[in-house]
Amino acid sequence: MSKTEEMEEFQMLEERVDSLIRFADAFKREKESLVEKIQIQEERIADLSSELESMKANRDKAKQKILSLLEKIEQLEI
Repeated sequence: MSKTEEMEEFQMLEERVDSLIRFADAFKREKESLVEKIQIQEERIADLSSELESMKANRDKAKQKILSLLEKIEQLEI
């Protein structure tokens, strides 16, 4: 194998390595982006879960008030 051929092969190998490095960097950036999006969604889920619990508690309070008012109305009719 001539020196020129060896240099060409070495150049091709170097280009492949550089390509793989760029590819790995792109995957790393994509992973970081996805991790950030997951964190945002997890925070949103936590907020919505908290809001749902609050709404359930308010619904239960309203239900109790309505039942109490209905009882008072029934007592008036006696």
